[in-house]
Amino acid sequence: MDVDGVLTDGGVMISSDGTETKRFCIIDGLGLLLVREAGLEVAWISGRASAATTLRASELRIPHVVQGRKDKLAALAELAGGLAIPLAQCAYMGDDFIDAPAIAAAGIGISVPAGLPAALGAARYVTRRQAGHGAVREVCDLILAAKAGPEGNRKARRGTQSR
Repeated sequence: MDVDGVLTDGGVMISSDGTETKRFCIIDGLGLLLVREAGLEVAWISGRASAATTLRASELRIPHVVQGRKDKLAALAELAGGLAIPLAQCAYMGDDFIDAPAIAAAGIGISVPAGLPAALGAARYVTRRQAGHGAVREVCDLILAAKAGPEGNRKARRGTQSR
């Protein structure tokens, strides 16, 4: 997944000493831990490098963090290839035009309600929750429910929308 505008609300705060801060949603973090504990690979692909992103990824033990890559599809394809996972078995979540090719190529392409038109157009699923406010957790819960089978999937679909 993308970071800024997906795991965060897209804002970046920079103090006068140059320190950058971002706001990450705690429930998203727990969702990512649960997905990882269920045996699924988790990766972040960000168009910009950020110490805040590195720190949060370390806290959550995200095993694959790619920063400073504008070609999200190439980064996703490299990660998937290295893990021997077909793109058709990947989910990708993004919010901007640079995410759209990866969203379209993934087996499950996801965006957030405030995503830009290219991302929304490429997505098969748009979260109900906003970026940085539980959108990632919503997707994690759906993935975990699908992994649990038909009963778990029925429970997860309540209150969600798909495209």
